[in-house]
Formats: sequence, C-alpha cells, structure tokens
Amino acid sequence: MARLVMKFGGTSVADLDRIRNVARHVKREVDAGHQVAVVVSAMAGVTNQLVAWCRDAAPLHDAREYDAVVATGEQVTAGLLAITLEGMGVDARSWQGWQLPILTDGAHASARILDVNGDELVKRFTERGQVAVIAGFQGMNKDTGRVTTLGRGGSDTSAVAIAAAIKADRCDIYTDVDGVYTTDPRVVPKAQRMDKIAYEEMLELASLGAKVMQVRSVELGMVHGVRIFVRSSFDKPEDIDPHSKNPPGTLICDEAEIMEQQVVTGIAFSKDEAQISIRRVQDKPGVAAAIFGPLADANINVDMIVQNVSADGATTDLTFTVPASDFDRARGTIEKAKSAIGYERLDGATDVSKISVIGIGMRSHAGVAAQAFKALSERNINIRAITTSEIKFSVLIDAAYTELAVRTLHSLYGLDKG
Repeated sequence: MARLVMKFGGTSVADLDRIRNVARHVKREVDAGHQVAVVVSAMAGVTNQLVAWCRDAAPLHDAREYDAVVATGEQVTAGLLAITLEGMGVDARSWQGWQLPILTDGAHASARILDVNGDELVKRFTERGQVAVIAGFQGMNKDTGRVTTLGRGGSDTSAVAIAAAIKADRCDIYTDVDGVYTTDPRVVPKAQRMDKIAYEEMLELASLGAKVMQVRSVELGMVHGVRIFVRSSFDKPEDIDPHSKNPPGTLICDEAEIMEQQVVTGIAFSKDEAQISIRRVQDKPGVAAAIFGPLADANINVDMIVQNVSADGATTDLTFTVPASDFDRARGTIEKAKSAIGYERLDGATDVSKISVIGIGMRSHAGVAAQAFKALSERNINIRAITTSEIKFSVLIDAAYTELAVRTLHSLYGLDKG
C-alpha cells in the first residue's frame, strides 16, 4: 500500500465526462489499496473567465477580492469530483485550501505556501480510507484568514506541498502529455520521453521554456524530497496496472536514483525573448548598477548579459535580454535613466529566441558547449549572446532559426535515439 497525491489539471477536468474519467483513475488506485489525496484545477477556461469578470468589474480591483473570485473555479471541480466518486462507491470528501489549512503569505494572486496541515487527511486515510479531493491553487493568509491564490500553475505547487505534508510516497501530476520529453515533440518528432529526470534538470527545463511543470512545484519537490511523476490523464484507467513499478510517464527525482546519466538530458527553447543593446556606455564603476537597478525596481527580469569593451577602453556596449512582454517597459525604463547611465544609442530586437541545453552530465564533461557552437555555425546560425551555468548553457539566436537549431542540437547530443 502506498500514499499517493494525484493532481489533475484543467484539461483533465474540462467537462463532466473528463471528470468521470478522472474518478476512474482515482478509483483504480483506491481499489489497489492505496491512500489517495486528489488535487484539482479549475475546469479548462473557467479561471480565464473569472479573471475577465474581475477586470470588467473594475480594471484596478482589490487583489483580495480577485482571489475570492478566482478561487471558486477549483471549488467547483473539487465538489463535482467528490460527488462523482461517491456515486462510484468511493468514500470521498472535498476540501478547500482554507479547510486544511494551506497557510500562505499575504501576496494575493501570487501567494507562497508557508505551511500545510495534513493531520486530518492522514487521520481519515487510516480510519476510514476516505479520499480527500482538494481544491488546488488556493490557500489562506495566515494573518488575516482571507482566501489567497498561488498564481498560474499553482495547483502543481499545492499538490507537491500536500504530498510533503502527508509524507506521500509519490505525487502524480496528470496532464495532457504522457511525460517529460527531451524537447517539444511538435518541433522534433524524434523527441523521446524520459523515464527519469533529476530535480535540477527539470528546474532548468521548466524555467527555460518547457511547459510541463511549474517551476515552484519542482523547487518544492526538491527541497522536501517529494518524488513527482508526470503522466497522462487521457490513458484509459482500466489499461493501467496500479501495481506496476514502471507505469508510463516520467519520474522527477533525486539525481542518486538515476543510474545512467546522459551528458545532455534535454533541449528547451523560448521565443518569448527580447534583446536590448546599450551602445557606447562609459566604462566606469556604477554604470551596471545605473542600468540594472531601475529595471529591478520595475520588476523586469533580466536574463542573458553580454558586455564588450571598446578598443580605447573608455566605452562599452552592453547587451541583455528581457521577456518580450516587458520589452517596451524595459526600453522606457532605460531611456528615463539615460542621464545617469550616459549611453550614446539604444537598440532593441524582438525577433530572437533562446535555445538552452541542459544536463547534469555537463559537470564532468568538457567541450559540450563547444560542440554546439560548431554545429550551429555549420548551419549558418549566428549566436548573439551566450550564458552558462554548471548544468546548462543558453544561446540567443534569430527567431527564424529556432526550429532548425533545436533539431540540430537534439541530433548532435544523440537525443533522437533516446
């Protein structure tokens, strides 16, 4: 017998037929003797509608009331799934975030979890075999008692936090894909599903463009040692053996669990990038602070940074990237600070993309990035900027070459063959 948390996203609970399918997945695990907590998202499209109503009611609305409205989507799903399970003969009860409680800070619309009390869930597991159906995305401000929400993708975070609190053997994230792939299969048809991936690698993939997992949930899993299993909710429940040691999907786990570690695990890419270049800046102390300080104050995230010193040593060109959605704000922020920075010209581009190569094996292998640079040059793909870390490197290229670059690197590191 195992203790499981099963999380189902919006597409998995999009209508009553899919909720019934989810219920069959849950019943399969219950019938196998497992203790089960289920975390659900709002039905597909519901949160967007609730957000739109808030904006229509008042463009500058109170974030506390925004949370009170948007949290209702998960409440509906939890109730419907509990009703469906009861109809199948499974003892189930729905829970809201404040009922456990899931305690958070006061950052409404993007709250962070501080503590989860899973005592009552565990008591009902052991005494009654009851399934807990929990509304994801929700919490309660520990100081005010008001409902809070965790931001986009927050149900993943809810699920992992609950798994940690009840000491679950595994947290199964059911989604519309059957695991984590070496890259986007829509770009590279030969992309392979991974059986296992280390927390650190999944963190990099998630932060660099892969949409399968939310970054905070992976961080939480790594900190608390929660094994996360990504699998498809569209597999037929009756076709899955609940006792199988290797069901279809990808396990996100500690590096020590992975026997054979490839040098490169996956390729991520993001087209949501913009490049800003500040030309002929005075090369003196304090200039970098004058540039990046105002950007930080404006909550604009800066990623890749490249600095080139001119021949005379007096001026420098400084290039960096920001999310494409922040491009105009970033330019405006730099222009306002022109007198403090003292630059000659400001250039920008939005037709760029970032390609990232990730793998724990890079720690012990030299020349991994050099192979990529050579392969891209042979394809006449120009690299605008480069950043590196211990287990990944990223290159900024023209957006038109995104798919060619991803396919080239995917083949270069042998990922086509799995």
